[in-house]
Amino acid sequence: MTSRLAIYHPAGRVGLGENVFGKDIANFELFQAMVRHGGLEQVDFLTHAAIKAEDLARSLVGDSAPGTRVTTASIMAQGVAAEAGALLRGGPRLEDLAWQRRRTVGDRAYSLMGLIHTIAPPTMRQEIAISAVAPTQAWDALICTSPSVQSAMTSMFDEWTAYLADRFGGKAQPRPQLPLIPLGVNAAALGGAADRPDVRSATRESLAIGPDDILILWVGRLSFFEKAFPQAMMRAAEEAAQATGKRVHFAMVGWFPNGADGERMYRQAVEAHAPSIVFHVIDGNDRQRLATLWSAADVFISLVDNIQETFGITPLEAMASGLPVVVSDWDGYRYTVRDGEEGFLIPTLGGPEGIVAQHTAVHVGRAVEALTQLIQSPDLRRRMGEAGRRRVRETFDWSVVAPQYTALAAELAAIRHASDDPRALSRAHPVKGDPFRDFAGFATSTLNLETRLRLRQGVTAEAVERVRTIELDMFAANWRGTLEEALRVIQLLSNDAVLTVRELLTAFPTPRRRHVQMSLVWMAKQGFLDWL
Repeated sequence: MTSRLAIYHPAGRVGLGENVFGKDIANFELFQAMVRHGGLEQVDFLTHAAIKAEDLARSLVGDSAPGTRVTTASIMAQGVAAEAGALLRGGPRLEDLAWQRRRTVGDRAYSLMGLIHTIAPPTMRQEIAISAVAPTQAWDALICTSPSVQSAMTSMFDEWTAYLADRFGGKAQPRPQLPLIPLGVNAAALGGAADRPDVRSATRESLAIGPDDILILWVGRLSFFEKAFPQAMMRAAEEAAQATGKRVHFAMVGWFPNGADGERMYRQAVEAHAPSIVFHVIDGNDRQRLATLWSAADVFISLVDNIQETFGITPLEAMASGLPVVVSDWDGYRYTVRDGEEGFLIPTLGGPEGIVAQHTAVHVGRAVEALTQLIQSPDLRRRMGEAGRRRVRETFDWSVVAPQYTALAAELAAIRHASDDPRALSRAHPVKGDPFRDFAGFATSTLNLETRLRLRQGVTAEAVERVRTIELDMFAANWRGTLEEALRVIQLLSNDAVLTVRELLTAFPTPRRRHVQMSLVWMAKQGFLDWL
């Protein structure tokens, strides 16, 4: 079992703002889980932004001391990834990382692990498919979060690589593994938030929900073009209310990607399809409010009909909160929810062509039957809710899921260590190339080891120090040496000294010389150094 893992997170900072997408929540919680539950001694975050390790650790686990050491470095520090043995990215794009690995430390230095969140957008499928023509290897992996995604990606890669072999008269080349590892949730936190009778009572009172009323809850992006057309849920709630004689509330918690127009369309639809339902639209960006709704609700519903949905975190959150779930028999939902145990899977019907979501049907009648049973039977709601909690605790809690990532890294390492070095005809991406090489002719000259440098008249250490306070001057600072190293250059070039780049670099440790070389160009750019 590996004791270390690197994570590629370009932004550096982690956290959740407003109008977040499911993939952002999943990645944030995955990174938290790898620090808390991965069984690792160290997690190295490789970024494009300068961020202190202690700040990143605090944003992941708060002020509690993580059991795992957290470090940060630039993505240029490929030696860190090599020492870790595996580099995880919270997305599926492995192409650039594979080329960077080949160019700097070699294909067998470490394994790449990407995570597929969706396969619906054509551009996303292209990003995934391009890994087949990048220098990815059999010791790399694209993690699938549901059996449906795994099956679809296996078929896509089979057809794509067969086409490439036929097109170029070759044979199918190595491609990443396609292992199945689900996403997860924090079962204890969700359960604790839900098990608050006082909060349940207060929340229901604030929404004018009576003790015998039923609250049906939907949580997610309120987007008919990205998640679900809501009419089936509205009709099902209305007909179940009529069948049971109960006063039913339907709360949709989330945010509208198309703003006021989206909310207007939803309210118009509920007036037409569910006139007796008490309809609530609640801001999903208020996470404290959302936590109270997990406690206040009686039933969770999510009749998605969109290929954008490939796993589905919210049914797991509902199950962890002890709610029975009524969900469409769709992709990842049928992987996480077992019909008749944690809730009900409602049959779906796909159309032969047209706009996919608009021409996908969810069986309203079966949804009505499911809601009717749950509304009529508090005992059924309780039994299914308890089953959901067990299901999440045993299979989908992050404490169960995170070790699977660690185990995958170990499996890939075993494949890597048992493999021969692959043939590497080209070390740089033939199309993207190296801009410093490809565009070298644009500049008058190019910095090389024999370039002679000196300080410009009047430049002092204080002038270099001053750039700390100038945001524009500090842009992309993590892609070069430190200001302390720049000050060392100033010192070496004092007293009108003229030195070659080679002579300057020998004053620095070997691992830092590439960074210092970048600083020399930056110092010339800032007007500190003269190269003529």
